[in-house]
Amino acid sequence: MVELRHLDDVVYGDDLYPLIRRELSEAEKLVRSAAYRESTGRRLLVVVGELAQLAGWVASDAGRYREARQLYLDGARAAREADDRVLAAQLLSSLGYQMATVGNAEDAALLARTAVKGADRASPVVKALLLERLAWASARTRDRSATMRALDAVDDTYEQRSDDVQEPEWVYWLNRDEIDVMAGRCLVELGRPSEAEPLLSRAISSYDSSHVREVALYLSWLAEAFVKADMIDAAAETLDRARMVAQGVDSKRLDTRMRQVESLAAARR
Repeated sequence: MVELRHLDDVVYGDDLYPLIRRELSEAEKLVRSAAYRESTGRRLLVVVGELAQLAGWVASDAGRYREARQLYLDGARAAREADDRVLAAQLLSSLGYQMATVGNAEDAALLARTAVKGADRASPVVKALLLERLAWASARTRDRSATMRALDAVDDTYEQRSDDVQEPEWVYWLNRDEIDVMAGRCLVELGRPSEAEPLLSRAISSYDSSHVREVALYLSWLAEAFVKADMIDAAAETLDRARMVAQGVDSKRLDTRMRQVESLAAARR
């Protein structure tokens, strides 16, 4: 499970989806057909829920949005059967994140709020992740006050993390750079590019260069910030950097995002 999750840092979309889908199918088959104690059954359902979240994330990256939606919902059902409210919130929040990006942002904000409330006993980093997705959905609805409240809550909650508090492995990737990127993205959505630019630039400069999809995606947000600040030359240079980084990356999410920013930049010339 851990190895599959970390593969998503360097293998993308349809290149990774069949492998994770196969692992999920095997886990689901085991839940249906094997004999086990109740405690073992709960652990198996948690595995199914975690694999469904990962499969949904990768399906979404590949542009398989309907499949991703069903995977998230099926995973949330398994998590609820296992009485794991935090994992269920993670799955619903993941669906909300997809909806905010490619679906109905109002529905996404409602789902994101539900996930935050449903995980009131979650660990600090998990809460920060759920609040990040609430901030994004709020930004997509252009609700400035809700976005800024959520971003402030992310900062406050993340600072509560401690070596004494165990976090689930699936939040391994959330750090200060990722939080700054999300804040920058939200600020770009809200039409505040001058505030977004330093957050994005700083995070990108320290980001792991082997995670090329994320680097290219974050460069695209920096390029949009430059476009909206009427810094067209800087935007063009940043888009060139993003294209160079993105070469060979099989990610529908990245392809769609690049086309969006390129169209925006072309319209401002």
